[in-house]
Amino acid sequence: MRSTENVGLMSQHFLLSSAARSLSLAKVARMSEDEARDAFRLIRWSATDGNPVCPHCQCAAVYTYKARPLFKCKACSHQFSVTSGTIFASRKLPVSTYLLAIAIFVNGAKGHSALQLSRDLDVQYKTAFVLSHKIREALADEMQDETVSGTVEVDGAYFGGYVKPSNYKENRHDRRLAINQNGKRRVVVIMREREGRTLPFVFHSEAASLTTIEARVDAAATIHADEAAHWDRLHARYLTKRINHEWAYSDEGACTNQAESFFSRLRRAEIGTHHHIAGPYLMAYSREMAWRENNRRVSNGAQYLMAASAALAHPVSRQWKGYWKKGLVKQP
Repeated sequence: MRSTENVGLMSQHFLLSSAARSLSLAKVARMSEDEARDAFRLIRWSATDGNPVCPHCQCAAVYTYKARPLFKCKACSHQFSVTSGTIFASRKLPVSTYLLAIAIFVNGAKGHSALQLSRDLDVQYKTAFVLSHKIREALADEMQDETVSGTVEVDGAYFGGYVKPSNYKENRHDRRLAINQNGKRRVVVIMREREGRTLPFVFHSEAASLTTIEARVDAAATIHADEAAHWDRLHARYLTKRINHEWAYSDEGACTNQAESFFSRLRRAEIGTHHHIAGPYLMAYSREMAWRENNRRVSNGAQYLMAASAALAHPVSRQWKGYWKKGLVKQP
């Protein structure tokens, strides 16, 4: 039996430590609208100590209104609010609701469903769905031009395209064959630095990812991949180590365990939280999970500030602006 001394010396998981808890949802929920607006102002214009800067001409000289929470640029006379020109532009909800939504969103270790968020905020499901995807878009923006280097693990996992088997055994077909599939299945291919960044992309097949891998992985990197034949092409460009998963999960240092760890989080998010992440939004969900993996050792308070900063630094979303909201009056 292990002694109680050894049990006490066991290292504690980061998520269970006090360092991981630096954000209180109760404090965020108790913020007034003015306090929330001041918090947004300090986060968005941190470079000027919270002093507003015109999003139209970048002028720092502005007028303020006593009766309305707006600013007016002295140079171009453009009126704007704390969310104008950001991903939260044309909002209808109070600013405090957006802060609370961000706090709730980052607190989910394996994601937070739109249905649950709609109940937490007491808003329609459509509103929560769009709001969640706006936050995901802002978080994923930092990955647009990122590359990886050093020791990089490459692997893929398939999502969506489920074909229900026939009731009677004699009518069932081999669903692994392309002729018996519905064409909706997609593969998430991950490029993950060991102890570093995570870059996910979505393709029709793993083989289709090779051109993207060559563009996103530094030529001096060492790539670890499994036994799939399409990864053979990587040997011509990279020092490549292979692991045959039929024999072992690690062999002389060659493994894809970090990539599998990412897929474990994505699978659990699909099964336990969202239930359906395939289709046109698969990239958004996979990049959200990559962001969570990259910041898994960061406190929830720091994640909250990172997400809020990303949202307020991101321009108006072309995909989600007016989604399900066309024809409604919007706040500036």
